[in-house]
Amino acid sequence: MDKRNLSSVFRDRLKLLLQRSDQNQSAFAAAVGIDRSALSQLLSGASTRLPRAETLLNIAAEHKVSLDWLLGLSQDEGLTGEIRRSVEIEEGDGAFGRTLLARWHAEAVGTKIRYVPAGIPDLLRTQALVDYEADISNRSREQQADETQYRIDYNRRPETDMEVCMPRHTLDVFARGLGVWSGFPEHERRAQLSHMANLLDDLYPTFRLFLYDGRLRYSVPYTIFGPYRAAIYAGDMYLVLNATETIRTLTKHFDNLIRAADVNAHEAAAHARALADMDFDAA
Repeated sequence: MDKRNLSSVFRDRLKLLLQRSDQNQSAFAAAVGIDRSALSQLLSGASTRLPRAETLLNIAAEHKVSLDWLLGLSQDEGLTGEIRRSVEIEEGDGAFGRTLLARWHAEAVGTKIRYVPAGIPDLLRTQALVDYEADISNRSREQQADETQYRIDYNRRPETDMEVCMPRHTLDVFARGLGVWSGFPEHERRAQLSHMANLLDDLYPTFRLFLYDGRLRYSVPYTIFGPYRAAIYAGDMYLVLNATETIRTLTKHFDNLIRAADVNAHEAAAHARALADMDFDAA
């Protein structure tokens, strides 16, 4: 990380710790072994210099945060010596509003969420598709319906900013009733595509769908929750990543998918409607 960025992140996190402590600057400085003038310099941003290692360690120990978090190298505040799971497993019990995914969305309100779905994006599904996919995946209809409604409500919030990027051929395969959707009736597929188009118009621009050529690009399903974490979907569990550089790398990968999109967000609704109206026998 650039030294100026490192200093800026440290300063922001130091200000946060000062605010949380409910102490004045003199008391805060004394508790970490520096004088008030030194603390004022650190908070002012007048220099890109970081404090001595001893001071950094004192700040981290006094306020029970990790050095990596204090320096912006991780989004995880936990102490370095604390054992934490790198993989969090969502069991799928209960309503979606009580799951890890809902909590991660709530924590990321006001930041950009980037999402590569495994199939048709959850919030764009009709109840008929929810029921069909619940049958073939042995997942709870109620849980999936909760998930869909939660995501719709979330994306109606004015502070929401969500980008979704997926392969264009996923919609083509769905529209033709191929693969896992071979048992889903044609009239329901058309209704699903029309429903998707209407929602894309309704939710734009807080929710933006981009379609890229899956023959030229590849991505596993994942979601980036602002600067806080990324969750890679792996069936019934999520590999959760908190390291700042890893999140930046995944963000760059996502942005490259969007650059390669051949159906942009303002065109996605029209594309879905065209598929809903297509005569596949003549195509």
